Amino acid sequence: MQQTQIRSTIRRSLLLCVGLFIMAFGVAFSIKAGLGTSPISSLPYVVSQFTPLSVGTATIVMHIVLILLQILLLRRQYDPVQLLQLPVALVFGVLTDFSVWALRGITVGTYPAQWLLCVVGILLVGIGVSFEVTANVVTLAGEGMVLAVCKAFRVKFANAKVGFDVTLVLIACLLSLVFLHQLSGVREGTVAAAIFVGLTAKQVNRPMKRFAQRYLL
Repeated sequence: MQQTQIRSTIRRSLLLCVGLFIMAFGVAFSIKAGLGTSPISSLPYVVSQFTPLSVGTATIVMHIVLILLQILLLRRQYDPVQLLQLPVALVFGVLTDFSVWALRGITVGTYPAQWLLCVVGILLVGIGVSFEVTANVVTLAGEGMVLAVCKAFRVKFANAKVGFDVTLVLIACLLSLVFLHQLSGVREGTVAAAIFVGLTAKQVNRPMKRFAQRYLL
């Protein structure tokens, strides 16, 4: 039984890493599209525009702040297992920088081409999220923050998720206007990502459930 659990944990961890890799490329494609990143990536992207930090490093910093906020919110109710969000954040940040570097040669010259890259980014992020959920090892700090808010204030997950995303986008817009004197990283693609990443993940979750029953139990 113990060996079975170990194999299951290893497989789930590998699936999580694959999901993070796919999500990272989704973020990179969204950045290349230039139509705005997803809500969760909008703040790190904007910060990377007026600081020496890369997008990946800014993502790591944001995740650390979110982990600290979870601890402050939940205090004694905080599950120490959720500290695993930290190594996950480190891996995701490094993969994000690698993905941005890997796509550095891609250029787009037309609006339809921008949307093509944006759609690819949305699909990849949605697929990556589905892999992460199916792996069921540990949540990313963003989702962990939403769950912490739900637990601390007894609000529905959907409402907390919308509030969290809107807050990140508003902060990104404010910082962008103050430091860059224009909106950067928040455009029509951000709205599209907010709507379709979740829908994509739901569609991919169906075959992934069958995959989990066959290979991850």
